[in-house]
Amino acid sequence: MICGVHAMFYSSKVEELRSFIRDKLKFPYSDVGEGWLIFDVPEVEIGCHPSDARKGAPTGTHSISFYCDNVENTVAGLLKRGVIFDDEITDTGYGRSIHFAMPGRVKAELYQPRYEKRPAGKKAIAKPKTPRAKK
Repeated sequence: MICGVHAMFYSSKVEELRSFIRDKLKFPYSDVGEGWLIFDVPEVEIGCHPSDARKGAPTGTHSISFYCDNVENTVAGLLKRGVIFDDEITDTGYGRSIHFAMPGRVKAELYQPRYEKRPAGKKAIAKPKTPRAKK
């Protein structure tokens, strides 16, 4: 039985990246020894998207985004902790998003989903609040 997802960021500045996630994003963690921190995240979801090497990601790649319940408030809090954002909040169809940089040239997206999240432990499929715009 699969119990969860383990995601990894590879960085040339791994110590700084660990500190960033611990101190700026405020994720709880376990120190598994020798400075290796394993971060706990409250929720995980997985989406599958078509590849498009011209407009998006080529096949075989993956992406990690962070989501929140209020993007403006979350951005304001992260700015106070020194997080640097690469752009402005934009409507992406699936929600409102913005990007930020982490140590070691790691880019991440922060977004406020437009779709409804299902309560933890429920098996029902979440239905979108509004249809996604076709490209």
